Order: sequence, then structure tokens, then C-alpha cells
Amino acid sequence: MAENPEKWLILILTTYLAFTVVLSTKHPLPKKTYIVQMDKSAMPASFSDHLEWYTSKLQSVVSTTQTEGNANNEDRVIYSYHNAFHGLAAQLTEEEAEKLEEEDGVVAILPETKYQLHTTRSPLFLGLEPEQSTRIWSDKVVDHDVIVGVLDTGIWPESPSFNDTGMTPVPAHWKGTCETGRGFEKHHCNRKVVGARVFYRGYEAVTGKINARNEYKSARDQDGHGTHTAATVAGSPVQGANLLGYAYGTARGMAPGARIAVYKVCWTGGCFSSDILSAIDRAVADGVNVLSISLGGGVSSYHRDSLSIASFGAMEMGVFVSTSAGNGGPDPVSVTNVSPWLATVGASTMDREFPATVKLGTGKAITGVSLYKGRRVLSVNKLYPLVYMGGNSSNPDPSSLCLEGTLDPHVVAGKIVICDRGISPRVQKGQVVKDAGGIGMVLANTAASGEELVADCHLLPAVAVGEIEGKAIKHYAVTSPNATATLGFLGTKLGIRPSPVVAAFSSRGPNLLSLEILKPDMVAPGVNILAAWTGEIGPSSLTTDNRRVKFNILSGTSMSCPHVSGIAALLKARHPDWSPAAIKSALMTTAYVHDNTHSPLKDAAAATPSIPYDHGAGHINPLKALDPGLIYDIDAQNYYDFLCTQKLTPTQLKVFGKHSNRSCQNTVASPGDLNYPAISLVFPDNTSVSILTVHRTVTNVGSPVSNYHVSVSPFKGATTKVEPETLNFTSQNQKLTYKITFTTKSRQSMPEFGDLVWKNGVHKVRSPIVIAWLTAL
Repeated sequence: MAENPEKWLILILTTYLAFTVVLSTKHPLPKKTYIVQMDKSAMPASFSDHLEWYTSKLQSVVSTTQTEGNANNEDRVIYSYHNAFHGLAAQLTEEEAEKLEEEDGVVAILPETKYQLHTTRSPLFLGLEPEQSTRIWSDKVVDHDVIVGVLDTGIWPESPSFNDTGMTPVPAHWKGTCETGRGFEKHHCNRKVVGARVFYRGYEAVTGKINARNEYKSARDQDGHGTHTAATVAGSPVQGANLLGYAYGTARGMAPGARIAVYKVCWTGGCFSSDILSAIDRAVADGVNVLSISLGGGVSSYHRDSLSIASFGAMEMGVFVSTSAGNGGPDPVSVTNVSPWLATVGASTMDREFPATVKLGTGKAITGVSLYKGRRVLSVNKLYPLVYMGGNSSNPDPSSLCLEGTLDPHVVAGKIVICDRGISPRVQKGQVVKDAGGIGMVLANTAASGEELVADCHLLPAVAVGEIEGKAIKHYAVTSPNATATLGFLGTKLGIRPSPVVAAFSSRGPNLLSLEILKPDMVAPGVNILAAWTGEIGPSSLTTDNRRVKFNILSGTSMSCPHVSGIAALLKARHPDWSPAAIKSALMTTAYVHDNTHSPLKDAAAATPSIPYDHGAGHINPLKALDPGLIYDIDAQNYYDFLCTQKLTPTQLKVFGKHSNRSCQNTVASPGDLNYPAISLVFPDNTSVSILTVHRTVTNVGSPVSNYHVSVSPFKGATTKVEPETLNFTSQNQKLTYKITFTTKSRQSMPEFGDLVWKNGVHKVRSPIVIAWLTAL
């Protein structure tokens, strides 16, 4: 045996390999979902349609050991895409995906990505008074032909917000349908909700089949998020809307005359890119004018971001796409959905609050917020034991965060419990306190949320307080052996000053993918927004919440995004020939950067002035946006030429160019030269570069004869020169170009912020300016 070790080694190796082959046959390599982008124009003439060609390509790379006839290959195809995007989503092994990427006609292969939802008074706060709004919508009957596609968790069609009384017939250009399923029939669509579709194949490929008994496998919304966003976009007016008595008044969408098309892409376990892509593709073919997408994932390079690619295709078809900036604030560089053809919306407060008080045993009264309304009431004339399960340190721990199973009933029963904000949902902390026998909760902000207060519909008496007051209450509870308190609830208060304020949770720039593209683009109301709600779950979204309401109050950039979607519908109705870029320009150049005390907008996270990395161009001003004077227009070729400056390879550029056979036309000399309504300048770390020039072209959409002059704010680190300093228009839709030259005086360690404004006595067309000087690493 010892004489021929090589023979034995070969025998063992052969046996092992044969065994491995047998095993691999019995246990196929794991398959994942990939999105395959195809070059539509490369289909050979021998194929009768694109799907046949796509399937053939797939079949050519599927390993024979895993194939059991054609049916198996066809099962691999989850979706085929034909409108905003061309290709398919399919189940492939990693090896098969690599092989397919080498095939002719395949432009790119993208892995499946999971996206998350970015979880009334706003029309009044935005200046859209009912009588003004009626006037805006009643100019022409065709105004009602604007259709907004909402990609979300579905819709609760019985909500009064979706009543179609008085609406004209569904517009002729609508090509969509009303898909039926459990809890959703044809009659649930009407002249307000004109269509409904569901997309779950990508989700099921990852998570397994949806349990249709536990979850509606139809457009019916059991989460509430989609109903809320759809009603915010275009809900019909509902008088007497409120949440348990809070925020009483008339609830209405931004564009109450617009139609809603529902695209359910989000399920209990999340939202997947192949489903989102299919929904966008279908929506464009259906005939939507605006897409509202209140969800996001991480930031990927342009050519690897399926939402970016699909929305580019939608933009080419004239569809305005509004997205949420994300809830990753106040951390810098947390903004998502950063492609320049997307409207990226951050969140801000309104002038309405829901005050509540924490009265301590010392006699001190602290103001917070709450939406609590229930049978359990604490007497304001009696004091109750107060307890904090954390230590003296400022760092939260599982007990101080009131996480599931961390509270000792023997310690907290019959007491008001202080819980630190973070990790678990705010309302869930209250449930944990309630389960442990606590009678009330003080929810204390930590440094991450600062002084921002978000009201919640708690299941027990609870008050949220800011970080500073939270620390004081915790100190009192920890240092006083017999600490006591009581909680009081004061209802709804209007006229809050200052407002708006940028929400602490709203994601921030800069946009590291392209520093020259300022993101977010703008902010809109996203804190404590009242809108329609599902009848399936309670206002806290907890399974233990048996309350049922018709309206709920939510916060998040998910709420600010549909405000912009609805205003975009208003603008599209008034200006049907405007491009998506023109609509976004009007929103950005008319946005304001001062609050109702005439002071610069503030940041809730720090109580200091916010900056363009927080608020973009500023807070939307819908009535001004209807008549902006000048617009910065951008067409699909300009956006493509911007991508040509982004160091993408020819193969990567094909991802955006194949639909229209685009090539680089060099209309954009540098990233900063894209005709964006915001100006973001980046001086490289090479100190020899001290002069940068950018160009902009404005289109006159105001009076035919208009004369504008320019003003630019001063900067410490650079001088500015605008040429020409006046723009004299002689006709409507005339375009004039100017250039602005920045010359470094002294390189600054931090970015500088300012603005450029064109004025003609009627209009002020404002562009924010950001100047950054990069330093060598």
C-alpha cells in the first residue's frame, strides 16, 4: 500500500470527484434572482418576439444537469420588461449569471435588491386653500386627466379619500387595468382609483410563496403605508377627518382632481427590485404621468441601480418620478435615490403639533408630544412612581431602550417608565411597558434624534420629549429615591413657530456618487401627516392594537415624497407640455429657505440653521411653482451626456443608451455643467486648479417680454462672476444661456453655501450654490 501512494491518491480523488458530481446533481447550486438587461435592437430576425429571444438566451446558459426540459427554463423567468426597461428577471446560479453576462445582446446583469419603505393640514400649510385649489383644477376638464402611479403596499379602496363623486370618466389615454384578488374586486376601482396591479414574483422567488390567508395577495393594503401615501398624493376632500380626535379638519390630497393608479410592490418582508422594475415598466405602458415611490435601498453606482435605470426610461417617456430621500438623518451622506433625473424629497415639519406634558414631582412641567387617546388616563392631579431602567451613563442599554423582554414587572408595575428612543419602534416600547405592568411611558430622545419630536398613537399614556429634557427627567429618576410624575395630553395646537423645520430623521447629503448634483432636491411636509388608513390594523401598526381608524398620522420621507408627487400632478395639469425636468426646476427655484419667523430654516437635529445638504433648494412652494418665470430644462440626451462624465465604461453606459441608441454628444462638458437648478462646485485637491466655470440655460415660461438681472451671494473662499448679468427675453419659451465663473481666493476647509437669483420684479428664480474644496488624503 505504501509502495504506490500516487495510485491511492488518484483513486481517492476520482472517487471524491464522482461523489461530488452525484451530490451536485442531487443538490443543485443555489439560484438567486438576477435582472438581465438586454439590447432590444440586437434581437436576431429568426425570433418572432423579444420574450422568445430572452428565453432562448437563458436556455443557452442553463446547466444541463439542472434542466428538465423547456418548462423548467420558462419557470426560471420571473418577469419580462418591455417599456421603461428591456430584458427579464430570472432565477440563475452565480455561474449561469456569469455565463449569461458574456452573451451577445446582454447589456448588464444586476442582482436582486431589497428596498424598504421610508416610513390634512399640509394643503393649507402649503398655501393650497380649498378655493384656490378648486380654481387651479377647474380651468380645464383635461386637468383631471393626470394619473399618478403609486408604488407601495396597495390601497384600502373603501376609504372616503378615494370617493370619485363628481369626477369625469377615466381618461382615454389610460391603458391600465384593475387586477382582482382576495378582497379586491373590479368595483374597487373607480374614477379616482383608475387601476390596480400587484407584483410579487420577485418577492416569492426570495421568500417563498405568500401565505394568502395571512396576507392579501391583491392590491388591498393591510399595512396602511400605501393607503396613506396615495391619499396624500390625490385624496378626495373628507370633512371631519381626524385621528382619535387629533388633527380634526378636512383631509385632502395635494391634487384632489388627479387619478390614482395602484402598483403594489411591497409585502410583509419588504420590496424587491425585480418587482419594482416590473411595476415601473408596466406603469409607463399604462399611461401614468407621475410616479410616486416612497421607498429606497442603499446607494449604488448609476449603472448598478435598477431603480435609477428604470426611472431613466420613465423620464424618457415624459414621466415625472418622485422619490423619498430616506430616513437616515441626521447622519451626513445618508441620502438615497440620488440620480439627477429623480426628484429626491426630504422631510420637514408643519405648523401643527400635538402637545403633551410630563409633570415631575418637583413641580417642574416639561412639554413633549403625543397622540395618545384611550381608556387608561392618568390624573393630572395625582403623581405616580417614575422609574428609569438605565444607568447614569448617556449610553442606552437594552433595558433603557425597553426592548422586548428586558423590563422586570416587579420593578416597573404601577409606574411610569422612561424609555430611550432607538432600535425598536417607538410604539412597541409602550407595548413592552404595558405588558410589564407599567401605567405610562416617557419616550426620551437620544443624541441621534436631538430635539425633534414625533407624535405617536401609543397604546398606553405616553409622552415623547427631546434629548435635553429627557436627560433631565432621567437624572431626576435615577437620583431621587421617590421620583414621581404624571402625564397630560393637550390635543392639537396650530401656529407653531418656527416652522417648517428640517426633520432630524430626513436623510442628508452630500451626494458622494456625484458631488456636483446637490441632493436632496427639496423638502416637503413629512412629520405628523394625517391621511387615510387601512381598516386591517390599528394606528400603531402593532398586532396587539385592536383600534380601527379611518385616518392615521405618520412621519417619514415616505410622507414628504407624495406631497411632491401631488404638486407635480398639479403642475402637469397646468403645463401639460412641461418635461419632468421643467416640473422639478419649477419646484426647486421657487422653494423657500426661511421659516414663519423670517429666519433661515432650522435643523431639528441641532436647532441650528439647516444647509443645502439638509434641505436642498428649500421647502416647496406650490403656488409659486405654478408660475416660476424661468425653468432649467434637461432632456434625456443631456442626462445621458452627464453620465458620460461619470467615468462609466461604454458597456456600462449602454445600460442607459440602448433604448434610444444614445451615444455621448458632449453637450455636458463636466458634471457641474448639467443644466441642474442647483449649482454644486467641486474644486479638486490639485491646488493649481483655482478657476471653475459652469454654464446654465434658462427657458422663459413667463411673460414673453421679460428682463431679468442677477444677484449672487458673496463667499469667503471664492469670487464669482456671472456673464451676462442681465437676460432680456423677447418671446415665450425662448432660451438664454449664462455662465458663472468661480475663482478661489482662499481654500476653505468646509463647504460654503449661498445662492444665485434671477429677478424681474415679478419672479425670483433662485438656485442654491455649494462650493467645496477637496483636500488631498
